[in-house]
Amino acid sequence: MIPNKRKFFLPKLHLLIFAILTSGFCTTISAQESPMEEDFFNIRNIRTPEGILLEVGGLCVLPNGNLGIATRRGEIYIVENPTSSRPFFRHFASGLHEPLGLAYKDGAFYAAQRGELTKLEDTDYDGKADVYETVYSWPLSGHYHEYSFGPKIAPDGSFFVTGNVAFGDEEWWRGESRVPWRGWTMKISEDGKMEPWATGMRSPAGLGMIDGEFFYAENQGDWMGSGGVWKVDKGTFTGHPAGLRWSNKPGSPVNITTEQLYAQVDPMQEKNENGRYIKPENSQNTDFVSLYELKDEFPQLKTPVVWLPHGILGISNSEILKIPEGNFGPFEGQLLVGDQGMSMIMRVFMEEINGVHQGAAFAFRSGFQSGVLRLAWAKDGSLFVGETNRGWGSA
Repeated sequence: MIPNKRKFFLPKLHLLIFAILTSGFCTTISAQESPMEEDFFNIRNIRTPEGILLEVGGLCVLPNGNLGIATRRGEIYIVENPTSSRPFFRHFASGLHEPLGLAYKDGAFYAAQRGELTKLEDTDYDGKADVYETVYSWPLSGHYHEYSFGPKIAPDGSFFVTGNVAFGDEEWWRGESRVPWRGWTMKISEDGKMEPWATGMRSPAGLGMIDGEFFYAENQGDWMGSGGVWKVDKGTFTGHPAGLRWSNKPGSPVNITTEQLYAQVDPMQEKNENGRYIKPENSQNTDFVSLYELKDEFPQLKTPVVWLPHGILGISNSEILKIPEGNFGPFEGQLLVGDQGMSMIMRVFMEEINGVHQGAAFAFRSGFQSGVLRLAWAKDGSLFVGETNRGWGSA
């Protein structure tokens, strides 16, 4: 089956904030024509009311089909009739600290702010949040890069949240975990109990719950030669050493220490004749150890299900979403992975062989007007794509 070509004639919008990706079925394509992405999956822009600047940080679809949007500016909107030609935006909450994720459970929204997981409820039924409840809070050093992402809801009703690392002062390229639990995945119960889950993350902006299991997508940078998609079991170490600083804390499921890792891998903290640190990429003829070569030494280390080659399949991978049954033609059951920097979506075929996940990745859809950060399925089978750009350059 070939997904269908549909034609849409859209007015020019004053502000692109998010889009819908649609597909269907097609009968014939002329042999003289070279098929294009838009012949099969059409991007439709959604009209935003005058004066609203979204910069989408989180998306979730409510049971009634309405769309929840968290913005990097600290707002939450509920969009009624979001796939119609005239969606209605209702302002639900404000004053949040750069929420970069949104979930809905039992009549309440949950969002990861920089320093906490917050529950937001409308208890007086006036259409706006009147209860902002801290479910669990974590430390901040104040570094600009300490973004927090999530949550994703686990099958037991708890929440997965991830935390970005900070960066060094002179070594501005080197990720640092200045406070617990930066560079970690945390699992947080509804009653506010936190369980350290895994570490090795650098900039874990892409989260996904796939068939009841937690996955994350990484951004390329120090210690992470390319982005990729990891399955994150409890006790997993995914490769970045910053979070190992806290592996000796009570409750840590990871028992690798920084010293043990550095005994096997040179951290390349070298200085020049003037006593200044040399950026590792400027060192030549250095020895290296590949990630997979360390698995015998560190059984908790896990390589990704797939690598997403840097500059080809993204540079800053984001949301991971499974294609439901009946959606997007022959690709149902596969994964979609967004990318903020290259403003695109990748497709991942994944399989499990002898308990190990593996797969292959393909370019799926480009042509978005800003960075693809969040994805969510609409009730009609189309895909909401939340976009942002400020401070994070994108195609």
